[in-house]
Amino acid sequence: MPTVDVVDLNNQKIGEVELADSVFGAEVNEALLYESVRHYLAGKRAGTHKVKTRHEVAGSGKKLWKQKGTGRARMGSVRSPLWRHGGTVHGPVPRDYSYSLPRKMQLGALRSALSAQLRDGNLTVVSALQLTDHKTKNFAKSIGKFDGSKKLLLVEASENRNLELSARNIEGVEIVRSHEVHPYHLLGATRILFTKDAAVKLSESLAKSAPAPKESN
Repeated sequence: MPTVDVVDLNNQKIGEVELADSVFGAEVNEALLYESVRHYLAGKRAGTHKVKTRHEVAGSGKKLWKQKGTGRARMGSVRSPLWRHGGTVHGPVPRDYSYSLPRKMQLGALRSALSAQLRDGNLTVVSALQLTDHKTKNFAKSIGKFDGSKKLLLVEASENRNLELSARNIEGVEIVRSHEVHPYHLLGATRILFTKDAAVKLSESLAKSAPAPKESN
């Protein structure tokens, strides 16, 4: 099992914690990470794009001139797609871009993302994120002691009102619960702060779904 240092908000080591090797020391599967992020972004798309067809644009439906005898091309309406301000043919319409992804793939991608960020030194475990107040200024000083915190992800195990209030006005800081964390969140952060409780909780839950290690001959 990988042993990870536990630090306080001053970035000083105060202990260690053992995490599941199948979760924080797994082989990184880039294909799974790609599919997971693609699935997440597809679900976030609004899908509200819309163009007007010839039946929806403004304009009369009257035939402009008689069918024959004018020497001009046949034309039935000013709303024709051939005309300026006419309707659009085969344009986008509202749709849902989300699709299902097997749960095993999602969990596998999450294990890969956690392992990759820990391997690269971007994941830090803090003892707790309990703050005495909700002042943004005080919290900004604390996170400034962690290198690479331009895009900071905070993973908490339970509700933390002071943390949410103090961090909401800081650009680049995002807070998620341990049961809501997604590979998209992990891969988009330059520094990840897990509370000890959140790291242990996630380690135990993901270890149950991890595939059994292959036996060597």
